[in-house]
Amino acid sequence: MTQPIVQHFFDEPTNTFSYVVRDPDSQACAILDSVLDFDYAAGRTDVRSADEIVQYIQANDLTVEWILETHVHADHLSAAPYLHEKLGGKTGIGAKIIQVQDIFGKAFNAGTEFARDGSQFDRLFEEGDTFAIGSLEGRVLHTPGHTPACLTYVIGDAAFVGDTLFMPDYGTARCDFPGGDARVLYQSIQKVLALPPETRIFLCHDYKAPDRDEYQHMTTVAEQRQANVHVHDGVSEEEFVKMRTERDATLDMPRLILPSVQVNMRAGHMPPAENNGQVYLKVPVNLF
Repeated sequence: MTQPIVQHFFDEPTNTFSYVVRDPDSQACAILDSVLDFDYAAGRTDVRSADEIVQYIQANDLTVEWILETHVHADHLSAAPYLHEKLGGKTGIGAKIIQVQDIFGKAFNAGTEFARDGSQFDRLFEEGDTFAIGSLEGRVLHTPGHTPACLTYVIGDAAFVGDTLFMPDYGTARCDFPGGDARVLYQSIQKVLALPPETRIFLCHDYKAPDRDEYQHMTTVAEQRQANVHVHDGVSEEEFVKMRTERDATLDMPRLILPSVQVNMRAGHMPPAENNGQVYLKVPVNLF
């Protein structure tokens, strides 16, 4: 099985890992789950994190073919438009983005100017779709449960799972966002755990389990099946749903969920400026 070259980038304020995935036989690459820095208190954006990726790609003379999102993130803003402007590449996300856009388009009263058909992205991926990164073939697993549009991208021996799984000592994604479903997440995880045991799993986040001092970004299918504290081999669907539902009821909303969803449902673009030329992000009161 082909082993792509994977370089990770970590944004500690949002605990987010972004990736550049390279074809070992060419200069082609893809970017996954990029981060736009955002100071919520000041309402200011910055591109420091994205520029680390730009510098890496330029230093290695790489060609960006794809800028991919595993889902509509609720904990950080996507830098996809900035990276597209700087480096090119086609943007992609799961086809069920239209469900997420419908849910949050209503929640934020986005208006008729906000298209709810996924047209902000170049490609909407369905289960079983394939795509190319040079000579590498990527294939798509639809892995909803955290959100309706979650995907896992399987590229050679690497699987990029978004928020579906964390490190084995930390567990699995929450399912209490609009459109989330713990039972569906369990079924999605079984798809990932059915991949070959040696498959490398690259995570979108790490929060460090209580007994671990270092951030980690990669595990394997075998390690997840043996040791994931929420969904190791032998955990039934009913046991998982009970655990996940009870755990989710204790969790606070992510700090950046309100700005993140408004931007990410637009493929990383800000809402349109108002009649004074200023862009605003909304804070719905007592809605979530």
